[in-house]
Order: sequence, then C-alpha cells, then structure tokens
Amino acid sequence: MNDIKIAKEFHWEMAHRLPYHTGGCQNLHGHSYRLLVEITGTPLANGMLMDYADLKHIVKPLIDELDHGFMCSEDDALMKEFLRTTHFKIVHVSFYTTAENIALYFLNKIQSTLSTYKNLSGLTVRVNETRSTYAEISKSL
Repeated sequence: MNDIKIAKEFHWEMAHRLPYHTGGCQNLHGHSYRLLVEITGTPLANGMLMDYADLKHIVKPLIDELDHGFMCSEDDALMKEFLRTTHFKIVHVSFYTTAENIALYFLNKIQSTLSTYKNLSGLTVRVNETRSTYAEISKSL
C-alpha cells in the first residue's frame, strides 16, 4: 500500500525575544504563530492513517502550554530577572526561541508520543512565525 500524508493546523499567541539579535528581535515582542503537523505512513484497515482527534489530543496540550505566554531562553538573565516576581505565564526552554528551534521543540515532543502508531513513517512540523515566514523540520519515524 502507498504512503499517505495527513495534516492538522494549530494556532497560538506567544511572546519571546532573541537577546543576541541586533535587528529588533532583541526586544520583547509577540507573534500569532501557526503550527502545521504532517504525518506520513500506511493507512490502517479502517482507511485512516490516524484519527484527527488523536492528533489533536497529542498536540493541543503543547499549544495550551504556550498560548498567551512568554517563551524564555534559560540563559536570558535579563528577562528571567524581570519575570521573576511576576505572575506571567512563562515557559523556560534551553534554546534561543527562533522559529527553527521552536519547530524542533514541537517535533521532539510530538515524536515521543507517536511511538505507539506503528503504521507511521514520517513527521513534519512547520512553524509560521508570521504569514510570510516559517521554519520546517522533518524526521523519519
């Protein structure tokens, strides 16, 4: 049987900054992010590669963790000190919060939950930071 691909799109609002950047992104700012998750594989006997509801069940909690929050690199001392006494929603990560690294972040988290789906052969994650820019990463499963 031939491989087939399905995809589901997710949206969230999030702030971040790139402390090393000199073109404006060193400032605290936010985006309306879009995440496209594509999976590839062989359909099951029921004709489905994976139920879209199952994919939503995997990805939506990851989106909820970030939505209307601030993604802060662990080595951003300035922001960590500023945010220390606030009640803001903060997700600390071990990387600079570029679109490329956020795509890898999602790929790793989603991949770890797909191991029970033996019919899947690939995963692609695309993170749109704006309407005209995105980062994409793929991995064989």
